[in-house]
Amino acid sequence: MALGKNYVATIIKRTTALLLFGIGLSFFLAKEPMPYIYGFIFGGSISILGFKLLEQSAKKAANMNESGAKNYMTITYFIRYAIYGVMLVVSAKADYINLFTAIIALFLIKLVIVSDAVYDTIIGRRG
Repeated sequence: MALGKNYVATIIKRTTALLLFGIGLSFFLAKEPMPYIYGFIFGGSISILGFKLLEQSAKKAANMNESGAKNYMTITYFIRYAIYGVMLVVSAKADYINLFTAIIALFLIKLVIVSDAVYDTIIGRRG
């Protein structure tokens, strides 16, 4: 289950698949599914946006000197987390977005990366 050469696109595809699974699950299990669906969509889109910003920042920082790259990555780190904070505040304030599903969707990128590493470790021990 290795990520392959284009690992960013693979991670985003797997995250999107999990988001669609969560949306489908909430559609069938919830009496009022739209706030849950909006939470998944809002949190998932912000999560994917943050991951793409991280990719672009890392590519740009790779071509900088050490101190410039460190400063640049620190600034983009705070920008990404400010975006996450705004997303959480909006999700908490808006009645039409479920905060819990927005938080779950925010962590799906991390879940995909960690589960892939765990899977590779388990398969590596067997093989």
